[in-house]
Amino acid sequence: MIQGIATVWLPVTDMDKAVSFYRDSLGLEVIEHDGDWTEVTAGDQRIGLNANESPSGDGGAVVAFKVDDIDSSVDQLKGDGVEFADEVSEHPWGKIAPFKDPDGNDLQLYAPPAD
Repeated sequence: MIQGIATVWLPVTDMDKAVSFYRDSLGLEVIEHDGDWTEVTAGDQRIGLNANESPSGDGGAVVAFKVDDIDSSVDQLKGDGVEFADEVSEHPWGKIAPFKDPDGNDLQLYAPPAD
């Protein structure tokens, strides 16, 4: 039946700005780009950026990017102009740091709990 996630789709209003954010700010590889559709990879996960004139931005999918050192990752992204909605929060299942892409899609950095 279900074997995993093939692609997470996120609506974007400005494809060039979105590609720049995901490629240049987050360092993800662009594997497909044809104007209205772009796919980037984060490890073995694909994220599809789908051109849309009015994405909702709140609610819906959240993409969590796994990192080894969440504090240094937050500092690096802040240096690239990424604004975080809140400080790093710690939970029994790991640490998260929420932020948004240029279209308001919910993203977060995630670090699993230390062994």
